[in-house]
Amino acid sequence: MLRIYLSLGLLSMTASGIAQEKNIKKDTAFKEISLEEVVISASNFSEKKKNIAQKIEVISGKTIAQTNAQNTGDLLMSTGNVFVQKSQQGGSSPVLRGFEASRILIVIDGVRMNNAIYRSGHLQNVITADQNSLSRLEVMYGPSSTIYGSDALGGIVHLVTKSPVLSGDKKFLATGTGFVRYSSVNNEKTIHADASLGGKKLAWMQSYNYSDFGDMRMGSVYPDKYPGFGRRSTYIAQVNGVDSVMVNKDDRVQKFSGYKQWDIIQKILFQQNPRISHALNFQLSNSTDVPRYDRLQDVKNFGGSIGTTLRFAEWYYGPQKRILGAYEFNAADLGFLSKLKVNINYQDIEESRQTREYRRYDRFDSQVERVKVFGFTASGQKMMDRHELTIGLDGQFNDVKSRATRTNLTTGSVSKLNTRYPDGKNKMNNFGLFAQHLYKFKNEKLVLNDGIRFQYINLRSNVEDNSFFHLPDTAVNQKSYAFTGNIGVVYSPFRNTRIKASVSSGFRAPNIDDLSKIFESSTAAKQVVVPNASIKPEYTYNFDLTLSQGIANRVNIELTGFYTLFRNALIKAPFKLNGQDSILYNGVMSKVLANQNVNKANVYGFSFNMEAEIIKGLSFNTRFSYTRGSFKTDASKNSSVYEKQSNGTYALVSKKVSSKPLDHIPPMMGKTSLSFQHRIFYTELNLLYNGWKKLDQYNADGEDNAQYATADGMPGWMTLNWKGSVTLVKKFQVQVGVDNILDRNYRNFASGFSAGGRNFLVGLRVNW
Repeated sequence: MLRIYLSLGLLSMTASGIAQEKNIKKDTAFKEISLEEVVISASNFSEKKKNIAQKIEVISGKTIAQTNAQNTGDLLMSTGNVFVQKSQQGGSSPVLRGFEASRILIVIDGVRMNNAIYRSGHLQNVITADQNSLSRLEVMYGPSSTIYGSDALGGIVHLVTKSPVLSGDKKFLATGTGFVRYSSVNNEKTIHADASLGGKKLAWMQSYNYSDFGDMRMGSVYPDKYPGFGRRSTYIAQVNGVDSVMVNKDDRVQKFSGYKQWDIIQKILFQQNPRISHALNFQLSNSTDVPRYDRLQDVKNFGGSIGTTLRFAEWYYGPQKRILGAYEFNAADLGFLSKLKVNINYQDIEESRQTREYRRYDRFDSQVERVKVFGFTASGQKMMDRHELTIGLDGQFNDVKSRATRTNLTTGSVSKLNTRYPDGKNKMNNFGLFAQHLYKFKNEKLVLNDGIRFQYINLRSNVEDNSFFHLPDTAVNQKSYAFTGNIGVVYSPFRNTRIKASVSSGFRAPNIDDLSKIFESSTAAKQVVVPNASIKPEYTYNFDLTLSQGIANRVNIELTGFYTLFRNALIKAPFKLNGQDSILYNGVMSKVLANQNVNKANVYGFSFNMEAEIIKGLSFNTRFSYTRGSFKTDASKNSSVYEKQSNGTYALVSKKVSSKPLDHIPPMMGKTSLSFQHRIFYTELNLLYNGWKKLDQYNADGEDNAQYATADGMPGWMTLNWKGSVTLVKKFQVQVGVDNILDRNYRNFASGFSAGGRNFLVGLRVNW
């Protein structure tokens, strides 16, 4: 950590900030942009960011292009404010304020991506949205259930894709972007093209993206105490049809981590008249098989002379398929409403898991899930003097089909296998009514935000074949109700001073994944999670305070603190199935866990951000955040915890404790950058860093994946990165960069996949 702080100090003395927009001439440009920036996540309609009490971060289209990330997860991680977990190269699971997966909401073009099988562990769904097709990305921090309903406990990631552009005063307008990129660390090859063809009333936009990612190579500079951390020394391959353990010629190459992905977006905009428009939105994301890299490292002790070897010969996700179709109607100046927006959408998602253990040719297991989701949102906004009132209703209808088979590769015979979710009917329906209000006081120094939401959720799930586990409950019919709301104020006592305070609540109704799933939680700890039909919705109650101060129109400092009360939190904890605390699962005697509502949990932390424009074009930016979380336990029962031993390492023990760490809580993290832009030239040098996550701060029964860390936890790390671009001729740009210049070897907390080592990247981009 000392190295991190010394490096930050040196970089701070040198200077830094964020680059100005190309066409802005004033020295106060970045300050004006920050204050006048428009966001859409807070109320479904456009609103100036300065009027919103909730903390919101916006990643603009220009920043997305400059960042040149390999996927949407890497784009989020590049901000320094969003933590991202990875179990494989084809995965990225964002964490907002210690909440992850189904406890944060992902929205694309106003449509909820979260569905009935979003799990509480780690999710890769965010990368099915192509970052190269985004016009902007908004991150809302803290509970956001008023507008968006269930799941937004920790916040929202709102992805906004590019839209068709009408010709305006011209008869016809064609705009677009095209680029190619190569990255050395994984032999990545990406090609992208998007174009908008617009007339005065009708416009069409299409976007195509294809990426080919090879096996990722980790860094060569290891932490001093852990010289072999993460090395891929062996792998399993077939020799003459027989599984064989092979020696990896280069153990820094993460064998079987590559995959391919392609994304297509088509949009049509029809401007019926100046007040009414219609839009169609079609999206397709697909991939090849995606190897589950962390599970390919798992070992199994066979005993005898064979000893310990890799457990899985094959473990991969089938193609990640996401199809979206949506129609949106927008109208303005309707008399009784200033604005009206209606969105009707349909999603079809398929995901699967394919596994086979070492030399088990008799059981190639396949679990396939198909989710069909129909949704709608209707919201209207009324402008009344200093009041802005948004009211609306929404609904989402989920239908889940789960199937599983076991194939004998020797004989070709196929038999039934226990499904991941119940093999009967699985339906989950959400309905909500909401209102969000904003009032601007006459003195223009005070803005009030308040809102309320009522939500109803109905879930039905049943097991048809109960011969595998003899579950005591074969049918679940759960109805949930929730009232949530928010109230906050924005106070600007002086021109460059802003104080924001807000209180908000969020909720998440248990979905089919929470209630009905059976799966192997940890191969190392031999744990299996079973259904628990008695769980209830989770709630968060959050207080935010943000202080923002501008200095001489060149420096802006923002400090945010938050405290979240987490009630009825769902935690995986020891459980009994048919009176047994362990069962045989996949041939292994495994400890039984189940989701259970813990009475009390708390999450708190802060974030700091400073932007400074030193001279015109030269900017400095530094930001970091800190989060902690714990929950109270039943002191009468033993809990699994990590305890420090006399030799300095940690061991898993069972003892009575009054509180335990929450899982998903990231370590201290941040980013410091120095950037310069002048006409055709842009360059940025930055440090991206994470602090230590000691093993005693891991949740032993959760999703923190201690088996993929060192004996002491996950070491802190820092990378030095550089990128630059130059416009050679009009609208033609060359982008170059070096990530992880010092070739550090590291992993993000809870990740079973090591980050890339030194990476040289080059891209060619054209805009018209």
